[in-house]
Amino acid sequence: MDMSSREIRIPLDEVVAVLQDLNEFVVSLDRLGSRQASGTADEYTVGKFIADWDVARRLARARDVLGVALDGQLNEDEIAELDALCDQGRFYGTDIAASTPTDPSN
Repeated sequence: MDMSSREIRIPLDEVVAVLQDLNEFVVSLDRLGSRQASGTADEYTVGKFIADWDVARRLARARDVLGVALDGQLNEDEIAELDALCDQGRFYGTDIAASTPTDPSN
């Protein structure tokens, strides 16, 4: 599947909601990282943020918004190819994730 030329339509209100969540996470995690670097935050602080801000559920919702749009606009073979690509991701708690560098350029 040539993904470079494909476009997927998603209702604007759903895109805005996902973008707001992602922006909150990126800014907050950046701030937490700065606090960790300065010694004013630790793993507990990050875990508390993830739990208190319902990060897992909100990220799952963002994934669902994209998944619903893709499922509605791609054919079965394209969805299977996309699923296979997603399965190649890094997942916490797996041997691959533990041995993979955190530098995204690698």
